[in-house]
Amino acid sequence: MRRNLDVGTLRSFAAVVDAGGVTRAATRLNLTQSAVSMQIKRLEQSLDALLLDRSGRGVSLTNEGEQLLDYARKMISLNDEAVDRMVAPQFEGTVSFGIPCDLIYPHGPEILGRFDRDFPRVKVNFVSSYSTRLLEEFNAGKLDLILTTESTANAESECLETKSLVWCGAPGGKAWLRDPLSYATAKHCAFRPMAQAALDDAGIAWRSTVETETDLGATMATAADLSVMALLDGSYDDKLVQIPHNGKLPPLPNFCVNLYVAKDTANENLGREFARYVREAYAA
Repeated sequence: MRRNLDVGTLRSFAAVVDAGGVTRAATRLNLTQSAVSMQIKRLEQSLDALLLDRSGRGVSLTNEGEQLLDYARKMISLNDEAVDRMVAPQFEGTVSFGIPCDLIYPHGPEILGRFDRDFPRVKVNFVSSYSTRLLEEFNAGKLDLILTTESTANAESECLETKSLVWCGAPGGKAWLRDPLSYATAKHCAFRPMAQAALDDAGIAWRSTVETETDLGATMATAADLSVMALLDGSYDDKLVQIPHNGKLPPLPNFCVNLYVAKDTANENLGREFARYVREAYAA
């Protein structure tokens, strides 16, 4: 017969690990120390395993405890998500989400589709622009949450991913072999100064073939094999590929994908719900 693990007991187990002791965990959980100790004891008995090493000062995990902790966190998270979904109010209204063109793929369609499925009464005001403008709109209170591509993380945002810039071109294209190199970029693209500096430092002659307000014109020229672009690895569709230059083009720096969520606003709850879908997409 299968044994069933109690989520409340797993929550206490994880709290003991996070707090570094039973007493502090009990305070966090608003339980008595004896109640938490009894839960841990019952959990160990149900699994026939010692989960915590109590021989030294404080507590530490045994090998069995380390194995269980990961499962415990996942089960607690799934439990809380299910409860939130079932008892949450029916959200209505509009949430404003900003994302740079270079981050629309691969996660943008998935995020919008899943959120619309689960919150059909909420209208998503979708804004696509470059990161500096999105930050201006966010700081002015015009957007509830935004994604940005920035060279570093910061205290005001949450870094979801660090990705490398790569040189992209048309599938089977030869533009990257031309001299001077044809380089396409959006006028306000954050990658522009990095890519140009990398080419200059490598002594590679280049010329700008397309300058637009968005990446669309640059992407069109690159897909036609008129130029190359610098894009985040994996953030492009099948019209472009990473160029197999074998070191003939200079390496490019990493960029952070940062998430900003507005606080203390009328739309804070909607923004927080939408942010959960953004995080899940990047975590997957």
